[in-house]
Formats: sequence, C-alpha cells, structure tokens
Amino acid sequence: MSDHYERVKIELQQMKEVENEAAADGEQLSPASVSSIPAEVSFTARRDLSRSSVNGRSRSKSRSKADGHERQVNDKELPDPTAQKSNSSQGQSRVSNEPNLHIKGTARLLKGKTAANGHVETCVRQTDGKCEHHGKEDGSKAAKKRRAVTVDTSKAKTSLEALKMSIRQLKWKEFPIGRRTACDIYWHGVSFHDNENIVSGQVNKFPGMIEMLRKINLSRAVRTMQQLFPEEYNFYPRSWILPEEYQLFSTQIRLLKDNDSTLKPTYIVKPDSGSQGDGIYLIRDPADLRVISGAQIKQAVVQDYIQKPLLIDKLKFDIRLYVLVRSLEPLEIYIAKEGLSRFCTEPYQEPSQKNLSHVFMHLTNYSLNVHSGNFVHSDSCSTGSKRTFSSILYRLASKGVDIKKVWSDIIALVIKTVIALVPELKVYYQADIPPGKPGPTCFQILGFDILLMKNLKPILLEVNANPSMRIEHEHEVSPGVFEYVPSPVDEEVKVGVIRDTLRLMDPAQRKQHATKYINVYKKSNTGGGSPEEAIVVETGSDEKEGMADSLPSLCLKQVFPKYTKQFHYLRVVERIAAIFLRFLGVKGTMRLGPTSFRTFIRNCKLSNSSFSMASADILYIDITRRWAGMLPDSREAGKRPTNHDAIYSTSSLPRPTHNQKAVKKPPIKDTFATIHHSAFPLACSHK
Repeated sequence: MSDHYERVKIELQQMKEVENEAAADGEQLSPASVSSIPAEVSFTARRDLSRSSVNGRSRSKSRSKADGHERQVNDKELPDPTAQKSNSSQGQSRVSNEPNLHIKGTARLLKGKTAANGHVETCVRQTDGKCEHHGKEDGSKAAKKRRAVTVDTSKAKTSLEALKMSIRQLKWKEFPIGRRTACDIYWHGVSFHDNENIVSGQVNKFPGMIEMLRKINLSRAVRTMQQLFPEEYNFYPRSWILPEEYQLFSTQIRLLKDNDSTLKPTYIVKPDSGSQGDGIYLIRDPADLRVISGAQIKQAVVQDYIQKPLLIDKLKFDIRLYVLVRSLEPLEIYIAKEGLSRFCTEPYQEPSQKNLSHVFMHLTNYSLNVHSGNFVHSDSCSTGSKRTFSSILYRLASKGVDIKKVWSDIIALVIKTVIALVPELKVYYQADIPPGKPGPTCFQILGFDILLMKNLKPILLEVNANPSMRIEHEHEVSPGVFEYVPSPVDEEVKVGVIRDTLRLMDPAQRKQHATKYINVYKKSNTGGGSPEEAIVVETGSDEKEGMADSLPSLCLKQVFPKYTKQFHYLRVVERIAAIFLRFLGVKGTMRLGPTSFRTFIRNCKLSNSSFSMASADILYIDITRRWAGMLPDSREAGKRPTNHDAIYSTSSLPRPTHNQKAVKKPPIKDTFATIHHSAFPLACSHK
C-alpha cells in the first residue's frame, strides 16, 4: 500500500510540473508531431515540423534556465523514479498499458496514461524509459563536458546557406570570417588548397580530387579498371580521349560502319574542363568534331551516347546522388538515401540528324534546362523538372519494378568508381600531407550523375568534385530582374546531406568509431568474398551512429567497408599504390631520379628475366621524356593540370629534340600514374 501511495504521489507531482510548464509557455502538443502522421504527408510539412521542433526546444531551454531547472536531451539521464518504486504486478501492468507515441524524426517516446476525463497525461522520455528531466548540477557538468564543434565557413562559397542551416540544427559554432586559432572543421568551396595554412582539424576536400574527376582522368581511371575487370566496369560508356585518340576513334567508327551500313551510332562530346553542360554536343561522324578545328586544340572526351534511356512522362532524366568519402585509409564510403532527379524539358526522341542540336531533349543538365520555357519549378517532391529520387523509385515500384535491385546496382557502381579513383588519390594525399608532418585529415562530398537505361541498368555519366549545394533557384520577376527563391526539393536533400556529413565528421564521433572501422579494414585485407555475392539493401534500419536523439536518423548509408567482401578483389591497383608509397617513399615535392627508380624496382622485386634493370632504365628515360614535353605544374583550383592529365598517355605525347640537354625529373604522383597505367597488361596476365 505504501509503495502504491508513493508511486501515485510522484506521478501527481510530475504531472503538476508538466502542466505548470505548459501553462507558462502556452504550448500544446500537436497531433501532427507524432508518428500518427500519414505516410503520404508532404516533405515540406516534415521540414516545417522539424524547424518548429527545434525552435520549441530552444524556447524550453530558455524557460528552464529562468526557472532554475535545466533540461538536457542528449546527455546522461536520471533514472525514472516511477519504474524504481513500482515492483508489484499490478503496477507493471498499468505501466505497460500506457499509450506510447513516437515523435517523428526523433528517438523519443511520449509515455502517458489516460485520466478520468479522457485526456492523455504525458511525460517526455527517452526510448530506454528514462525521463528527460535533469538537475541543474548534472546539466552544467554535461555542458562543460561537451564542447561545441567549431566550423570555419569563410571559404564555403555557394554551399554557404545550406551549411549555415546545418550548423544551426547541430547547435555548433560557426566562424564565417575565419578564426585565429584552429577550428575542428574547415569547409572549402572549391579545392583543398582554398586555405594553405591548415595544420590540424578536418577539411572537406581531398588533394587531387578535382584533377582526378576531370572527364579525361576519370575516363582513364575507369578504362584502366575495364582492362582488368571488363565485366565489373561495364557501367561506363566506351570513351576516347581527344585529340590524342582522334585517329583511333575515326578508324574504329569507320570500321564499324563498313561492317554494318545500317548502324547509325551517336556520340556525345564533353570538354575536359567543361561544367554545367557547357560545351557538350552530339555528333554522328568524327568529321563533326569541333575539338580538332581551329588553331587551338581542345581536350575532350567522346563517348557512346545512350540511345535508350528510361523515360518518365516521356522525358529523359538523370539522377544526382551524393556520396561521402569519409576517409581513404581505411576507405569509408557513404551514399545519401535520397537524391535528385533532373528532367529534360522536351519529350525524348532517339537521336537523328534533325534533332542532334536539341539540348533540352538530350541533355539533362539542370543549368541548361532551367533556361527552357518548359522548365517547371515545383514545391512538390514528385512533380516538376527537378524531383526527389525516391519519388521516381515509388513510381517504378508501383509498376512492379524491383527497386532493391536498382539500389543494389547503383551502390555497386559507386563503390567500383571510388575504388578506381583511390590509388592516385592516396598518392596525392601523401604528397600534400606527408606522414609525420602536421596537417588536416580530409573528407569530401561527391556528386554522382547516373542515367538509368530502359532495362534499368545504371550508367555512370560523370562524377563532380564540387556538386552544387544551392538550396534556391533564380526566378525572373521582371525582364532582366532575377531573385533567389528557396527550392524545397533542394533543401530537403542537400541540407540533410551536409548536416549528416558534419555529424559523421564530429571529432568525438570519429574518435569513438575509429577503432571499429580500422578493425573492419584489417579484416577486409585478409581477402575473401565472392564476386557473385549480392548486396543486401537494408530498407528498415536506421544508421544512427550514436547520434543525438534530437536529430533525425542519418540520411547517409554506409556502403564501404560494409560491403567490402564483395569488392575487395577489385583493389589491385590500390595495393600497387601501397607498394609504390612504401618502397619509394613520398616526401612532399621530392623528385624521382634514375637511382631512386632503380632502387624502387629492386626493392619491389619487379626485375626478372623478362624485365631487367636495363629495361627499367629505358622505362625511366621514356617517362622523363614524356613529362619533359608537358607544361609546368598548375594548382587544382581553376587551372588545368596538363602534365598530370597527359602523363597517362602511352603513345602520342611529344618528345624533346636531341639538343635538349636538361631533362626535368617527373613528380612522384605523375611517375606513379605512368607506371601503373603502363603496367596493366602485365597485371592482367597475372590476375
């Protein structure tokens, strides 16, 4: 009897406190904030709800400070006195029958009981049953324990607005004009080299990423893997690099047409340094190439044009997916669960000589189609010229398409593409941030542009090192007068990607999970896994990574090292890079001389009866001659690094004349590029 009386007394006291707080603030719990929200509710309503909940938490915190009673949501909870006092079977039955309402977007429950008047009296609790209310002393200790993460946003450029919103949601500290002392995270807008004076913290760009994701270098990296694993890398269109492979391209097309005169293939030409669809055009004959006309030769990639894409509403579209490369060593890859679908604005027809110039029909680039009179800005996620990827998947699922298989194929494409890029990224990384020297760690959000064919096979179009993170669009209010209008679709996708990237890069979070990922990486290096193993796409699991309960679950899904067994065998070139770095040693701007090259060959035991040291000397001379014909190095930001772009070539680079006495020594990263691209036929024969 005394236990029951004591429990009721505590419950009444808690109910009274809740009622007093509600009366003082004038707030009421809206039915729209609990999990009874229908599944079809619009994402704009969810976003507004999230904002209101954040504001509500801020107001509650201010009020509790004034009353001398502080509430901490994310820190250690006090035990529930009700649960401690109630030991009788009757008490347990009453507690278990209380209604539980899940607050959407959080990990909390509203637990309550029905009173005599029919109202539900509630107490906000965590999922483990412990009450949120804290004493002032515990709250102050937790505040001292958790230092706000600092973010330097002075170089953020076009992603600034979405970044600011993300920082506010996380309640971190922003430094918009920089800071004299070190910050935890530096957010650059273009390149790793946006700020040259960073010796600690984390930077959202990798050295060399811009160079590696230029259209020519991306094509070379993927083509290299296609030589080793042709079946695994058939998601990238056949490509030629211009102008050096112009003769090869012309010969192959002529032979193709000679064998079958009915074939009328179409090709798409992409300038190497182009962006936002600038300079892209379609051709049906090599003679139509513009890159070889005029005095200045332009570098470009020409690819097979995908003539049978999947259509929605008779329109061609592509998918922009955001991929986070969290680290290179160990390799960690995350894919955003939501993406964007960008639509053409003219009904699609297979290419013909008459419609080759119709960019609004063939090119899905947002920056091009936004200038079409048929472009539709919409606040809905499932209509308009820019939609969420999930709305496309739901539409496909309604027609019986296996969307798990679609996601599985996309995940495989992303992992394989990153694996193709990693070897040289590691060489760049170690050249800019040598081991043992002060420097930041790096991470980066990449934009993958993917096209679904009519048979639902994903095709990689390109990868963007600096995907647009704008959350507004231009609106012409009067002729020649534009204003920026918020784009709900962009905000829904991009703010979540940036916010959850920051959550994953939280210094405390990284330290907590570093050991786990290193252990997984070590296990992956033991080999294993069959290439036939399928990726299991988990649709119901939330990867919370120990995040704050007041935030939604992560919108980023880890795919590597999670699926390392399926793809570990593809990391052959990465192991070559590891050998290169280990036995040669990269120290900043060190140059590779003939003696060092011989030492490298000897230490790696690469010489044998078929490849003697004399052959190694000849290879070194060939490498230095090719490099000597290139222009000087240029930095990543805004300039084309011509020597790195062209060092891959094995046949068409100019050689110096005999009267050239001084031959420069190639940079380490360029030497590795040449070695590993030249050595692949040998690697294929020993696979």
